[in-house]
Amino acid sequence: MPNGLIADDSLRLHPDGLALRLTLPWYRSLWLSSVSTLAVTIDGTEVAASDLSFELAGRRYALDELSAQSETLWFLQAHPLLIARRDEKVAVGDTHEVTVHGELRLPYMQIAPGADGGPGLYVPNVVHQTLTLTATDVDAPPPALVHDVAPPPPATDSDPFQLGLTLYSASAEFRAGWYDFDGLLGRVAEFGIGPGIEIVASQVVPTYPVVSDDFVRTWREAFDRHGFAESSFGANLDMGRRRDRDMTPDEEFEFSLEMFRGAKKLGFPLVRIQSAKPTLLQRLLPVAEDLELKLAYEIHAPLGPNAPEIMRVRDTYAELDSPLLGFVADFSSTMHAMSPTLLRAVRRAGLDDEAVDRLQEIWATDASMRDRQQEFIAYLHGRGFDPGRLGAFAHLAFNMHGHVDPAEWADIMPQILHVHAKFYDIDESGQEPAIDYPAHVRVFVDGGYRGYWSSEWEGHAFAELGEVDPLLLVRRQHDLIRAAMRERETV
Repeated sequence: MPNGLIADDSLRLHPDGLALRLTLPWYRSLWLSSVSTLAVTIDGTEVAASDLSFELAGRRYALDELSAQSETLWFLQAHPLLIARRDEKVAVGDTHEVTVHGELRLPYMQIAPGADGGPGLYVPNVVHQTLTLTATDVDAPPPALVHDVAPPPPATDSDPFQLGLTLYSASAEFRAGWYDFDGLLGRVAEFGIGPGIEIVASQVVPTYPVVSDDFVRTWREAFDRHGFAESSFGANLDMGRRRDRDMTPDEEFEFSLEMFRGAKKLGFPLVRIQSAKPTLLQRLLPVAEDLELKLAYEIHAPLGPNAPEIMRVRDTYAELDSPLLGFVADFSSTMHAMSPTLLRAVRRAGLDDEAVDRLQEIWATDASMRDRQQEFIAYLHGRGFDPGRLGAFAHLAFNMHGHVDPAEWADIMPQILHVHAKFYDIDESGQEPAIDYPAHVRVFVDGGYRGYWSSEWEGHAFAELGEVDPLLLVRRQHDLIRAAMRERETV
């Protein structure tokens, strides 16, 4: 997914001068308060901030008003306008060089909590683009899609676990508007992917964190039509929704409660939770019992099942002693190499061979994620390379790729309630080059796991839109998983 605010069809006519049709530079919806900075240069001349305004759903905001909009959602499929007041108005066909600089913070990716009631530190996302754009009054059409795909081999009763996917796998295409929600489910069904369907609520629910009755009707009609099954409801916790402070414990509870109710309305048996704070879990457990929901904390790169942070969660679970508590195993934790998709992306951003080699060397060490990030950023500064050119990649390269031994999943197998079968590439031999899928299948089959493996293609974080068809890759990954499962059954 390009880390961009503008695309080739972004320059639009506007009575005030011109407008830029913006795309959210992330894979999930964010609050307008997440936007820290927006700046525009037209043909080498910077537009004064006082001449810029932001328009979403018919409402205009001055740039200095955005930080206070913690109740206003920039939905993933929305394309607000960044309006520049100019004496000379653009006309269809006019061409201009446009530079956009944007800075956002990701309100659910907390690096460190706030102190003394102040705001915490959150993962930033920096966007800097320069494009030569031609003014238009129409959206670019979506590309033609592949439809002639052979059906997958059928599932059998002897398969040790069921397959499915998270719709997060098609984040870039959904963001671009190539599909509406119903159309995306239709294409999943066309490829024979399923039956398990997982969602990230903040990505696909337009009224997030509330699940509306209209969304429930669309959901139910599609599920009844295609024979899908609900697998996991992904719930984020936007601790940094406000810019002046983190959420209070009561706000965390109320925000989580709203999503639990939404998961129940949609028929999910499990919620992927982001926080395992003991006091929060103590308050949420009675709600989960009443709604008959299991709660699974995600173990994600760079951590593994035995990392100190996860051991604290395991200790909390032991104290609470509830069968509703468990884990989501995300295979980003147990990679043996950095994904080729990420390495291609950082090369496009300007890293040379020496820098890419150094990135991989630092990644392979046993230092903490933060220390590895800082070492790499210091290396870039030493080379005179601005880490901002990588957007969020200077941070995400480390917290999205872990190198824990997959055998460690066996240590918590009875508590694994759901699997994110993370992958980035499928090579010409049908294998994932950075994640050993046969090894993972062995661990989970031998450990007696019998839940869903939900395919999660995260290459969209690094790939260009249209570079690959993620649902075709999911189909190929399902073939890989089925082959590994059935090979293990014969051993």
